[in-house]
Amino acid sequence: MTLTPNRLADWPFPRIGLGSGTWPADPAVPQAQFTELVERVLAGPRPFFDTAALYSLGLSETRLGLALRGVPRASYLLASKAGWDISQGNPVRNNFTRDFILRSVEASLQRLGVPYLDIAHIHDPDGCRQQALDEAFPALYELREQGVIRAVGSGMNQWQMLAEFARHAEVDCFLLAGRYTLLEQTAVPLLELCQQKGITVVLGGVYNSGILVTGPVPGARYNYEPAPPEILARVRRLEAVCARHGVALQAAALQFARSHPAVRTLVMGAASAAEYASTLAAAEASIPAALWDDLRAEGLLAADAAVPTPAET
Repeated sequence: MTLTPNRLADWPFPRIGLGSGTWPADPAVPQAQFTELVERVLAGPRPFFDTAALYSLGLSETRLGLALRGVPRASYLLASKAGWDISQGNPVRNNFTRDFILRSVEASLQRLGVPYLDIAHIHDPDGCRQQALDEAFPALYELREQGVIRAVGSGMNQWQMLAEFARHAEVDCFLLAGRYTLLEQTAVPLLELCQQKGITVVLGGVYNSGILVTGPVPGARYNYEPAPPEILARVRRLEAVCARHGVALQAAALQFARSHPAVRTLVMGAASAAEYASTLAAAEASIPAALWDDLRAEGLLAADAAVPTPAET
């Protein structure tokens, strides 16, 4: 796999990448469960893994590294994130200073057991915009120049600050979670800006914390919390339209999110090979074009939101 330095336009991203953010934090869970999952991803085309130091306080990186041991490094893409100090356990605290970012990336490399990262993201710098621009991004630029990482990005659950970074930082990509989904499309301005600037977009959180899989059931979660009544009502409407066309809500959520031309891949959390296989099946399910027409006609999709073409579905 030959990668173009510093730019991602020609990188071989898959339609679906694996995220380790949902991996259990319990160290008693057998490593074999995660190794089987990673082997399933590696068996497919263009494997891509996304992790972070924050996930399970480093345990997710360690487990992913063990599962990738012995696999040729150039055969897969790997992203991680820096900016949260996990050295003292819970509670963690953010740290976007130059020195900490450098140390954090080095620690991630050690836990993963790899010589370089394809992508290093600044992780959720909410409230730390200026420090991210003044210290964290320049630290990642240094590592990019050294070949320790190949691309610089930021992962966030909001799009407004990512748009600021697109305008004021030398970024290659973003990981945006939860703000461009079948349920909400507030991030269209960011996606359009990234298209203009050639910034790769990876989407996470396309189920909005699970409600676009479970539907509006009791206890359904949205934005990591119990879903409020207005969200439950909107998901009921989405589910009803999907049902008329014989389409699973999960499949519609996956395929809608992937359809925007600025989006290169989706990072989907899975904790087992079976869960990952279910995601792949939903991503390939047949969906009639009329579903998207009906969703738009009922005001459930933004007027400027892209929808899958027949070739994509």
